[in-house]
Amino acid sequence: MTAKHHGYALLAAIVALVVGVSAAIYVSVTSIDGSRDGIGSGSGSGSGGRSAGNAVSTGVWVGAWAAAPAGGEPGTETGGTAGRTVRNVVHTGAGGTGARVTLSNLYGSGPLTVTHATLAVAADDGSAAADPATLRRLTFGGSTTVVVPAGGQAVSDAAAVVVPHDTDILVSTYTPSSAGPVTYHPRARQTSYIATGESTEDVTGATFTTTSAHWRYLTALDVLSNEAHGTIVAFGDSITDGVTSTADENRRWPDVLADRLRTALTTRGPADDDTPRYGVVNAGISGNRVLADDPERGASGLNRFDRDVLDRTNVKAVVVGLGINDILRDPNPTGPQAILDGLRTLVDRAHAHGVRAVGATLTPFHGHRGYTDARERVRQQVNAAIRAGGLFDEIVDFDKALRDPYDPRSMRSEYDSGDHLHPSDRGYRTMARTVDLSDLAGPAAPARL
Repeated sequence: MTAKHHGYALLAAIVALVVGVSAAIYVSVTSIDGSRDGIGSGSGSGSGGRSAGNAVSTGVWVGAWAAAPAGGEPGTETGGTAGRTVRNVVHTGAGGTGARVTLSNLYGSGPLTVTHATLAVAADDGSAAADPATLRRLTFGGSTTVVVPAGGQAVSDAAAVVVPHDTDILVSTYTPSSAGPVTYHPRARQTSYIATGESTEDVTGATFTTTSAHWRYLTALDVLSNEAHGTIVAFGDSITDGVTSTADENRRWPDVLADRLRTALTTRGPADDDTPRYGVVNAGISGNRVLADDPERGASGLNRFDRDVLDRTNVKAVVVGLGINDILRDPNPTGPQAILDGLRTLVDRAHAHGVRAVGATLTPFHGHRGYTDARERVRQQVNAAIRAGGLFDEIVDFDKALRDPYDPRSMRSEYDSGDHLHPSDRGYRTMARTVDLSDLAGPAAPARL
């Protein structure tokens, strides 16, 4: 174990004692659909089905990590993950002194039974081994077993554990029987693990002999935080999902944005009080569109916005980066209006929940196999409307940041992953650095009547 994790273990022991006493004071009831009633500190607009105020100690519940469920995993229709333990590895954008998780059976055809579930800090980043001092059994309404109905989700009780920011966390679930198709997020750019049999409390990681490029069942990790006061959701497609970023290195643009926010808070001076204290969660789905559902690429932005944005914990702002797939998959581009109308609907929904909406311009794709001059005209028209104002509360000009100044239809070569559509690690870093942190703070515009 590294020195860093020895420190976490000592802090975990202290916090466990404090939170154990606090748990007798603060009461939280979790229902099977993820809604909660209880007493605690902190609240926030846009918290949706999960109340931000169900603390087992002091602080505010915020999102530390999330993934949008994209579909049912091919090949799991019959067996699911029956008789196996899934150990999801996720990376935190915010830290805290308590944690809870959300498990989803959105695409299952039958009830999902989880008889054992645990959470732990990874012994080392990217490892299946756990820091033993941080391993916690997860409960749901006080029980170690939870049955999640087909199409539903379950939120765990709060576990007393120190969850550091910028660290890998292991969430392990054992399912003795099949629920049909496994609800998953493909192209995670993170290695997770699978073991045969019940291995949720294996701290060595030795039983996890199979690796996986997907996240299964797990859709959120929330923490009880004193370092963050709210959540930003990055809502988009494969460019937000970070599909061409280096695997296991957390170089998607929302990851870099989370790093920027933490750094700004630790280095800011008296004049920098407008830097928001927010965690960042990723709600990108590769291939996702504003307008159309896709059985392989998830529900449309319109149909998943409530679930993947408004129902996140204590959400304060959303950065919307959708529309490029609506253009690429339209065989006869007719203009930008339908896309803009869809984006306007998303903004109206955000405003109705008090959530600030930041809009991203669509990035270049000249040279990609889907490029045509007609599609490029639509992209330019969408971007012109976004830049004109009146649609979003603020904008972030990803197009301007990435495009080649000598050929604005194209991405600069150093920002291009090679497919002429998705950025490289350097491109994702540039995108995150383009965001004006102060634009993420402040009230949303009034909802339109």
